[in-house]
Amino acid sequence: MNDIPQATPDTQEVVLAARNVAKSYGSVHALKGVNFDIHRGQVTTLFGENGAGKSTLMKVLSGVIQPTTGKILLDGQPVSFTSSSHAQSLGISIIHQELSLAPNMTVRDNIFLGREIRTPTGIDYAEEERLTRLLMEELEEDIDPLTPVEELRLGQQQIVEIARALSVKSRILIMDEPTSALSATEVEVLFKVIRDLTSRGVSIVYISHHLEEALTITDHAVVLRDGNMTAYAPRSEIDLEWIVRNMVGENFDLGSPPSGYEFGAPALSIQDLTVMDEAGAGFAVVDNLSLDIKAGEIVCIYGLMGAGRTELMETVAGRMGQAAGEVRLHGHEVSHLTIAQRIESGLCLVPEDRQRDGLVQTMSVGQNLSLASIRKFTRGIFTSRKDENQLIEDSIRDVTVKTDGGDAAIGSLSGGNQQKVVIGKMLATHPTVIMLDEPSRGIDIGAKAEVFRLLAERARDGLAVLYSTSEVSECLSIAHRIIVMHKGHISAEFGPDATKEQIMAASGESVAA
Repeated sequence: MNDIPQATPDTQEVVLAARNVAKSYGSVHALKGVNFDIHRGQVTTLFGENGAGKSTLMKVLSGVIQPTTGKILLDGQPVSFTSSSHAQSLGISIIHQELSLAPNMTVRDNIFLGREIRTPTGIDYAEEERLTRLLMEELEEDIDPLTPVEELRLGQQQIVEIARALSVKSRILIMDEPTSALSATEVEVLFKVIRDLTSRGVSIVYISHHLEEALTITDHAVVLRDGNMTAYAPRSEIDLEWIVRNMVGENFDLGSPPSGYEFGAPALSIQDLTVMDEAGAGFAVVDNLSLDIKAGEIVCIYGLMGAGRTELMETVAGRMGQAAGEVRLHGHEVSHLTIAQRIESGLCLVPEDRQRDGLVQTMSVGQNLSLASIRKFTRGIFTSRKDENQLIEDSIRDVTVKTDGGDAAIGSLSGGNQQKVVIGKMLATHPTVIMLDEPSRGIDIGAKAEVFRLLAERARDGLAVLYSTSEVSECLSIAHRIIVMHKGHISAEFGPDATKEQIMAASGESVAA
């Protein structure tokens, strides 16, 4: 494959293959003559940085887009997919990285959208509901089929996306970042489902930025870099160092806590904060919590799904209401302020779901970057284009967004660069406190390192940083202090010398998991 020495398994096991596949978008070459094999009843994991070509290759293999050159072989025979529906009819399904659910429709209707079970008298909603319940049981998720998707948390929406793909009973299932919003328990269930599927002969292609996690499920690993395949090996021959070396060319780390300066006074002070469950279940998702973050300090919040991390940040940012307590910014109470007023006062949030809450898909890269700062270059009904363009240019440079320019479509960027746009948008408001909810969700190790480097640099300039994560390794990177949350409470506090085992144990997570 691309002149790389490989121990390719018996070709009789290959059910779907790409041969010399290239894909170009104008002058941009997303894929450059890639060869790729999918083996019957096995998991092939595809690694690579954002923009390496992973999602493009998967879209080609699932019929979403057509290759510019090269061919696709299904069971050894050339095939040309006219659409994703055509590929699906041949047994190939894909779970996309960015959710493609209809939020105003129920779980049941999303799963059977376009594939409704029909009878002579109409749609058999009862049978669809029964099958949906069976899928939820298989995934060990207590979700009512008649619940609107918009009422589910992000991890549950990801489960619905997975259930929809499983409902098709495909022979080849492509999973693009399927665990990016799942809890550790949900990941275990998904892996159990994957093992069950492969035991029945289903072939899995698995894409993930969670490298250690992916190693536990894969049979083969392939690495893409800049549209080229750079490495292939069976599971027995790979480890974490092999993946990172072939992805980025060197052993990356996520940085260390910035040092050599004194913290300032508390910039953000949360006192006795209580937040009730939005669904009206009557329990507190954040329960009487107090926390101070000083100017120049980087604080990480670790916790499992349901720990209350997101609810804490969204309440402090003004996106959710609080039942009790105070939020003070540089000593001033801000609980009564709107989201916009808090941003103007220097307090901002980079939300967990960049697609839904962080970006406007119909706007350009530049428009997204300048959106939160629009008041700075607007006078009455007039906007200073010069000032706006300067802000956009500065932001693209400061957060190192890889783009053709401010006029480029936001959808043309990789996931990591989209995340940097969301962060750049908030940094352009010149905050004194920035909160980031899972800032590395769905981005590769190189982009993670860039994001954390950026935060460390801003902390040296006095920015107070509060970020949350569900990956223990990210706690032990740039944070001066690690706060562990469990069921709405702070269960432990550690310095940067903490161990993974200590952090996981304090969160209620099994250390052996």
